Amino acid sequence: METTTILAALASGGVIGLILGLVGGGGSIIAVPLLVYVVGVGSAHMAIGTAAVAVTVNALAALAGHARAGRVKWRCAGVFAVSGMIGAAFGAELGKAIDGKRLLALFGLLMVGVGLSMLRKRRTAEKSDVRLTRGSAPALLPRLVPIGLGVGFAAGFFGIGGGFLIVPGLILATAMPLSFAIGTSLVVVSALGLTTATSYAMSSLVDWPVTTLLIVGGAAGTGAGIAAGRMFSRRKGLLERGFAIAVVAMGLYVATSSL
Repeated sequence: METTTILAALASGGVIGLILGLVGGGGSIIAVPLLVYVVGVGSAHMAIGTAAVAVTVNALAALAGHARAGRVKWRCAGVFAVSGMIGAAFGAELGKAIDGKRLLALFGLLMVGVGLSMLRKRRTAEKSDVRLTRGSAPALLPRLVPIGLGVGFAAGFFGIGGGFLIVPGLILATAMPLSFAIGTSLVVVSALGLTTATSYAMSSLVDWPVTTLLIVGGAAGTGAGIAAGRMFSRRKGLLERGFAIAVVAMGLYVATSSL
C-alpha cells in the first residue's frame, strides 16, 4: 500500500470518528464517498463493506463516551436496533445485487435528502423523561418498530450506519431531546453496522488493511469529536446546519459524478 493511500485512509478515519463523536452520526454517510474519492477504493461495494466495519468499531468507541455521560435510552435503543437489524439484513442483500454506479447515484440522492431534512426546524416538544415501560409501550412500540425497520433497510442497502436517519427517527418516535437521541443512536448505528458489515464480509467485500487504518484514525477522531461537542454544545444548531450543507453538497457531487 502506498504512503499516500495510508495517509488518506488515516485522515478519512479521523474525519469519520470526529463526526461520530461530535454529533452521533454522519460519519457513515460520508465514509463511502471518502473511500471512493479520497482513499481510492475502486469498487463501490468494497467501499460500502469496508465503511460498515470501520463505522461499527468507531461508533462503539463513541457510544462508550455518551453512555458514561448518561445520554443513552437503552430500552428504546434495543427495540429500534432489533427492528433495524432485520431491515438491514434485507437491505444489504438487495444492495449487493445493484450495479455499483447506480448504487452510488442513489446514495448521493439519499445524502441530499438527509441533508435537507436536517435543515428543517424540529417542531416536536421534547420529552426528556421518556422511557420504554409497560405503560408507555402501547404508544411507543407502534412508532419505534416500523421506523426502525425502514431506517435499517436503508442502512443495509446503502451500507451506512444510519446515524442521521436514526436520530430524527428516534425523535419522531419518542420526542426525546437531541442530546439523548445522539447517544441512543450510537447503539443502533453499532447494531446496524455490524449487520451490514457481516453480510459484506461474508461476501469478501471488505478491504481489511484499509479498514484497520480507518479504525486507527477514527479512534483519535472520536476522542476529539466528543471533546469538541462539549465545547460547542451551546452552538449545536449552527454545527448541525453547517454539516447538513456539507452533506447536501457532497451528495450532489456523488450523484452527478455517478450518473
